[in-house]
Amino acid sequence: MKKFLIPGFCALLLGGAACNVLDKEPLPSVSPNNFFKSADDAEAAITGAYDALQFTGTYGQDLNVVGEMPSDDCTTTNGDVLGLDKIQWTPSSSQVYNVFRDSYIGINRANAVLKYVPTVSMPVARRNEILGEARFLRALHYFNLVKLYGAVPLRLEPTETGDPAVIALPRTPADQVYARIIEDLAQADALAPSQNPTRVTKSAANALLARVQLTLRQWPAVVAAANKVLSNSSYSLNAPFKSLYPADNKPESIFEVQFAGTADGGNILPDLLLPNPPATYSFAKFNIPTANLIALPTPADRRWATIGTVLGGVDHASYIQGSGSGNDSGPFVYKWPSNPNGFNSPDNTYVLRLADVLLMYAEAANEQSGPTQDCLDKLNRVRVRAGLAALTLASPEAASTQTLRNEIDTQRRLELAFEGERWFDLLRYARHNQVTPGAHAITALDLIATRPNGARDVNYLLFPIPQAEINNNAQLQQNPGY
Repeated sequence: MKKFLIPGFCALLLGGAACNVLDKEPLPSVSPNNFFKSADDAEAAITGAYDALQFTGTYGQDLNVVGEMPSDDCTTTNGDVLGLDKIQWTPSSSQVYNVFRDSYIGINRANAVLKYVPTVSMPVARRNEILGEARFLRALHYFNLVKLYGAVPLRLEPTETGDPAVIALPRTPADQVYARIIEDLAQADALAPSQNPTRVTKSAANALLARVQLTLRQWPAVVAAANKVLSNSSYSLNAPFKSLYPADNKPESIFEVQFAGTADGGNILPDLLLPNPPATYSFAKFNIPTANLIALPTPADRRWATIGTVLGGVDHASYIQGSGSGNDSGPFVYKWPSNPNGFNSPDNTYVLRLADVLLMYAEAANEQSGPTQDCLDKLNRVRVRAGLAALTLASPEAASTQTLRNEIDTQRRLELAFEGERWFDLLRYARHNQVTPGAHAITALDLIATRPNGARDVNYLLFPIPQAEINNNAQLQQNPGY
């Protein structure tokens, strides 16, 4: 009998959020012989796949921290993440291991859905939607992996044996991983539902595809994918900007990670980011906003303007200026504003939202054709919501591809601050500059050079492969420089 060899798989698949779907006696083990028999089983399996998005190594903590801490937007004195802040990660760093491990658990869950749900007797339309959702989730995990580690093992079947000859896969070249991501997202677009406020949809698949193609600098493909999202009238920019937070399936949201706010389904980020009170206790916080970022916006920018007093400090929309002492003084991220509830906040986490899609469209359209009214129309929707004047083709910012590129880079930084995208933007800017020297004013290499490493070391554009994985898989080779 084959069994799925994921740590604690019975609990992972049937426990947590998935346990609410099933009303049956626990099984001693999970296998194709006693599971994947009914529509309830299929629903439990896809719920388990979504559950992996809440893990420490995914959107429960580390993907956000990894996406912000090495960048120019955040800093810290907390020893748990100081290596990220100083860009001194190693093959043994906890975040390097956690993201790799938990992403593959999520992939394995999606693979189980894709292999066995097609055999389940259930309504065909819902079965197809589940398969589309699983394709998206697998693509999302692989996209996060390939951006951070480069070539990674491409596993497309669930792990059902402990045989090293089967489970010890070599690294697949990055271009082949990207090709599979794009293929999965095309299938997700074909199969996923058009509307669902808390699950994967066709628009989520196309928004993620736009981000993938942006990373690959495939400008026409970005515009095409973004257009599919923008043609969906069910999405709109939240106004005012402050109403976006906390994330809770609002009109601007295309895909977000859901958190119930319970002990087994709460979001720990607010407790890691906010001062005490309301955080559980006082400690050095993650993702402290940098002075460089706080000084960047103009006074008119509502994303950073003074709103009033909250939590005993001053609310600046995207951050608060704490009024406490020690660890509870200074600026703190305020995009997860709900009380942390003992490391179990109900605040969701955005993965994809409409403003990001508008900015991706504007960036790709500018790279493809230079400043055009169509490009400015998309950018202006973000600017105007922020309280900034709409640009025209006569504006200095639209004088050339370069000047508009600078403006779009700035708006991405101000709009998406602290949401886990800045470091990934800086990584792709560095690779764009390798193709088009000087394209972006600030890239990951500029920050790498200012940290204790002291050089523009291109090896640090990738994470190392976790040492624990190399120890367990002789076919894995380490990235250069580690």
